[in-house]
Amino acid sequence: MNAPRTLPPPVRVTATLDAPLSRWLWLVKWILAIPHWIVLFFLWIAFLLATVIAFFAILFTERYPRSLFDFSLGVLRWSWRVSYYSYGALGTDRYPPFSLGPEPDYPARLDITYPERLSRSQVLVKWWLLAIPHYLILAFFTGGMRAGWWGGGLITLLAVIAGFALAFTSRYPRDLFDLVVGLNRWVLRVAAYASLMTDVYPPFRLDQGGDEPAPPPEKSL
Repeated sequence: MNAPRTLPPPVRVTATLDAPLSRWLWLVKWILAIPHWIVLFFLWIAFLLATVIAFFAILFTERYPRSLFDFSLGVLRWSWRVSYYSYGALGTDRYPPFSLGPEPDYPARLDITYPERLSRSQVLVKWWLLAIPHYLILAFFTGGMRAGWWGGGLITLLAVIAGFALAFTSRYPRDLFDLVVGLNRWVLRVAAYASLMTDVYPPFRLDQGGDEPAPPPEKSL
C-alpha cells in the first residue's frame, strides 16, 4: 500500500495581519479605496463577460481558455486585496496595488490552480443550481457581492468591530482576525466555483486563520 498523498486545495487564500495598524486610518479607507472601486466596477463587467465566454469554451472543449482564466484570477486577486485593505477585513494599512498579478509581497494573497479539464455537464448547473446553498449562506456573510468585492453583512460588521478595537486598544483581536479571514476564504472559494474556475465543490466549512489548513491526505492503494 502506498503512503497517502496530500493534495493542495484548488483555491488557496492566505492573509497576514500587519502590525502595527493605524488606530484611525480605517475611518477614511472608504474614501481612499474609491479609485479601486471605480476600476473594479469595470473589471467585474469584463469578468462577467469572460465567464460567459469561458462557459461556452468549457461546454465545447472542456477547457477554460488560459488567458481568460488568468484575467479572471487577476480580478479576484485585486478584489481580495482591496477588500482586505478596506471593510472586508481592515487587515493592513498598505495601499493595494493596481494590479492583476499575484503580488506575493502584499499581505492578502489568492491562488487558484488552473484546471486542465472541466466537466461539460457541471458547467450547465454549478453556477446557478449547485451553488444555491452557498449563495444563501454568503448573502448573510456579505450582504450581497458587488464590484470591489462586498459591502455589508457579517464580514463588514466584524471588520468595523475590529476597527473600534484598534481605535481603543491599538490591537486587532487575533480571534476576530481569524474569523474574518475564514469568512472571506469561504466567499472566495464559492466565487471561484461559481465563475467556473474549478469543479471542486466548496466545502461547507469555516477554515479560520491567515493560513490555509493542511489538505487531507489522498487515499491510494
